[in-house]
Amino acid sequence: MPKGIVIVISGQPGCGSTTTGKLLSDKLGIGFFSVGTHFKKLAGEKTKKKVGWPSPTMVSADYLSTKEGSGKKLHNDIDAMQIEKAKTGNIIIESKLGVHMLPDADFKIWLKAPIRTRAARVAERDNISFETAIKTLMKKEKQERKSFKKIYGFDFFELEKNADLVISTSSKKPEKIVNTIMSSLKARKLI
Repeated sequence: MPKGIVIVISGQPGCGSTTTGKLLSDKLGIGFFSVGTHFKKLAGEKTKKKVGWPSPTMVSADYLSTKEGSGKKLHNDIDAMQIEKAKTGNIIIESKLGVHMLPDADFKIWLKAPIRTRAARVAERDNISFETAIKTLMKKEKQERKSFKKIYGFDFFELEKNADLVISTSSKKPEKIVNTIMSSLKARKLI
């Protein structure tokens, strides 16, 4: 594998980008950083006094709807963090805005799935009802699109067109998604 490869995985909320990134990282034996996991952890720290938020997705959706959580400074700091991590190379970065923030990445992937499929995954992962999951996911998605449009000037769902590979994850297991990515990386002689 070439020294310094940087792979970006972006996509719609709940489409499996973190799971895919972790599996791909293990398969390639390179580092992994999830901006989404970082944001959820930060949201949990910032909202620790909140009551009634049983899942990371719900906590991040709540935090994103605050002035601080949707603020330009916070997001600029997170952007700078992923750019720095990419400079180290040999890393997979999972990030909603990664396709935009890391345009020189060696390979950019966009994952997508229908909202009901994504909500079912979030419900199972976070151990919440499907109804709660779909409501939370819709809130989070709306807030992300609004915040990112305000901060960056574009709808992040448009980043799909800038990806090297687009995968619909609706009927695919994570292992199959990773195998599809591996095939594309081999075809491009990146691994």
